[in-house]
Amino acid sequence: MRAAGVELLSLALIDARNHTLRWLAAFEPQLEQLAPSADVDPPLWLVGHAAWFQEYWVSRNLQRQRGETADRHALRLASIETRADDWFDPGCHDRVQRWRLALPDGAALRHYLAETLETTLDLLAGAEDSDAGLYAYRLALRREDVVGEALAVAAQALQLPASDNAPWLPRPARAARDALLFGAQRFMLGSVPGGLVPPNERWAHELQLLEFEIDAQALSWARYAEFVADGGYDDARCWTPEGWAWVQAEGRRVPRYVEQMRQGVLVQRQGQTQRVGAAQAAVHVSRHEAQAWCQWAGRRLPTEPEWELAAVSGASRGFVFGDVFEWTGGSARAWPGAESATPGFSALPQLGQRGVQRGGSWMTPPRCRHPRMRRFAAPWRDEMFCGFRSCAL
Repeated sequence: MRAAGVELLSLALIDARNHTLRWLAAFEPQLEQLAPSADVDPPLWLVGHAAWFQEYWVSRNLQRQRGETADRHALRLASIETRADDWFDPGCHDRVQRWRLALPDGAALRHYLAETLETTLDLLAGAEDSDAGLYAYRLALRREDVVGEALAVAAQALQLPASDNAPWLPRPARAARDALLFGAQRFMLGSVPGGLVPPNERWAHELQLLEFEIDAQALSWARYAEFVADGGYDDARCWTPEGWAWVQAEGRRVPRYVEQMRQGVLVQRQGQTQRVGAAQAAVHVSRHEAQAWCQWAGRRLPTEPEWELAAVSGASRGFVFGDVFEWTGGSARAWPGAESATPGFSALPQLGQRGVQRGGSWMTPPRCRHPRMRRFAAPWRDEMFCGFRSCAL
């Protein structure tokens, strides 16, 4: 999808917008009952932001045919919704302020979603079939897919009651596989130019990797439960100083949303207590918890180059990713040559205190899952669909 042409982009943009509308239909009857949360954005804001971002970078952008050479600060045409910039520009309000906004209702948002998509598709039909000509459309698709997963995260965090409208995808459960061994080798880490490449993947550079052994799949609930049963949350030796301080401050004894881990895993989902399969990937696990499990198990988190090499070349040997976003070892950093002013992307944040997640989750649209995709998050973040796998010491 990063290099998709006009026809495929058109279909994908329609699919992404339908997904957004399904989430709106799921949230709308419950909006008055939802309590604000500091962990997630308001659902109505996320829905409106998807339409605003598409309009801002496509129909309102007079330089859209210039692709990455467009001036991100150039004047735009006016929005079809007079207050759209005040409501949905992420630079105008922080998360707490967004919960206080008097946002449009569902009917108004549906109109805004329909009008912006129709204009986008009309312009796309006449766009130049090149990386520059299609940049804005690929960018808008990527953002709406990110918003779709953010709506799923919000549904979990806000305990949205079960609904036939909510587009939850079934969670995979996988039979255990043996760990994979990769020999020492040279490897090109990062993405090469061509298509839509996020700034945090720029650019490919060669590294030397030593031999390593890595799990074939993300850690399961069954394996994580052994750590809990052995008192891992009560043993400071398993935790980094920062992780132990977080556990004590949060009063954690199990991962977020988990109610019980003995005699099966019970979690809070869709406003109900549900039993989950032991073979499913452990999810809503912070990096603090991932590191503690590794310390307890005598293993470690994979480095980014190890994870990416296994994802790029290990599929035929049983390496599977995409069940959960996966924490890796080390601190977040920019690749050599990264551009911080790529149009449509936020500037790279202060990275030293952040970890890196790789791969995508089961709620990430399959068209977005990519072996070189990476995102940054604070090590205590656990509201996202994140887990981990491990490597031998």
